[in-house]
Amino acid sequence: MTEKKFRKQNPGPFYSWPMGIWFSIFFIVPILIIICYSFMKNDLYGGVLKEFTIDAYRQMFSPEYGEIFLRTLWMTIIATFVSCAIAIPCGYAMARSRHQTLLLILVIIPFLTNSLIRIFAWMTILGEEGLLNSVCGFFAKAFFFVTQNKDGSFEPVQFMYTKGAVILVSIYMYLPYAILPIFTSIDRFDFTLLEAARDLGASKPGAIFRVMLPGIKSGIISAIIFTFIPIFGNYTVPQIIGSTESYMLGNTIMDQITKIGNLPLASAISVVLTFISMAAILFMISSEKKEQNLKTVKKES
Repeated sequence: MTEKKFRKQNPGPFYSWPMGIWFSIFFIVPILIIICYSFMKNDLYGGVLKEFTIDAYRQMFSPEYGEIFLRTLWMTIIATFVSCAIAIPCGYAMARSRHQTLLLILVIIPFLTNSLIRIFAWMTILGEEGLLNSVCGFFAKAFFFVTQNKDGSFEPVQFMYTKGAVILVSIYMYLPYAILPIFTSIDRFDFTLLEAARDLGASKPGAIFRVMLPGIKSGIISAIIFTFIPIFGNYTVPQIIGSTESYMLGNTIMDQITKIGNLPLASAISVVLTFISMAAILFMISSEKKEQNLKTVKKES
């Protein structure tokens, strides 16, 4: 077989090598460099010494950084759970609506706006003179809430620079990542199964929880992965909206590089974040393969 015939019959390997080179240069090689840095010693001048050590990983699992890791984890879990809880009814409403295109555009529009602009917009809402405090001040004067001072003035509520503010803005930033895969799964769902469940005596909530949610499991898993990974490594939201008490792992990496100059520790944290993200992606792929295999077995039977 000549080379030209082989290329015509098997075009995949020939046309995929540019992507393979790009992937290797900009993904695999940087990860390998970061892994190597994580096993080196820290230089007093902000560089690295080419001596093998696991001090960076020991330091990362110390109580100080363990607290930051746990804080990042529980804040990410809450933001992911709330995002998916909001995305399911939104995706259901979009799938059943006659105006799917318009609703999709409304969901996608935030992607067209710079993320920093959206974060700073929340500062005008959560600030001491922002919209939320203005509303609270109105109700404080109307109903004499405890938040009033002795002279009758309103004491602003501290919404900014809190963990709750970071979680709230993270939900807002990454909610579209949860809505789109769930909407896609619900749009492909066979709603006659819900009608059959109702005919068999199931209540409407029972039919949704026992029939529809298992039927859109792949979309829910994708939504969890697409929101969990970026929130877990988020830097900008805690940096702008939060304080040192609400800093996450992304902020710790930045501080280690720019302020402390500990490249091995920053690399070790980055390696852990990368492998957690890769494990989540592999879990999503394996769950989708299992679902496809189950569908194939059901069709054959």
